[in-house]
Amino acid sequence: MSVDAVQDALAAEHAAVWTYGLVSAFIEQQAAAVADGANAHRARRDTTERWLRDQGATPRPPAAAYLPPQPVDSAASAIAALIAVEADACAAWRGVLERTDDGALRRSALDALTVAAVRGTRWRKVAGVAPLSITMPGIAVG
Repeated sequence: MSVDAVQDALAAEHAAVWTYGLVSAFIEQQAAAVADGANAHRARRDTTERWLRDQGATPRPPAAAYLPPQPVDSAASAIAALIAVEADACAAWRGVLERTDDGALRRSALDALTVAAVRGTRWRKVAGVAPLSITMPGIAVG
């Protein structure tokens, strides 16, 4: 059901907003990019909550806190957290694409996935991670 998938995407947006807030203290040289990412995820979160309300669903609230993949105590670990949160957003929005036939929702989900993939690539570039881009954003490689 697309409402459940959108709720999952909303959870990823909540986590992204929280993570961008967390890392802002560690990435002073990239402050503008951090602010842009935070603002983009806030806007996507707000749009997603509106969509859910329009469907008669109650948007799930954010958690009190989120657990990054590793402790954030440096610029490098902060950037790693951003790479992870953008990958999580890609996966969540891909889940929406897989669970809906609604054209407008599919366009919105594809835009969200694309923007998160581009932002993730930019953070990978800052971190010097290779490969720079991911072939199929939103799909777990194992």
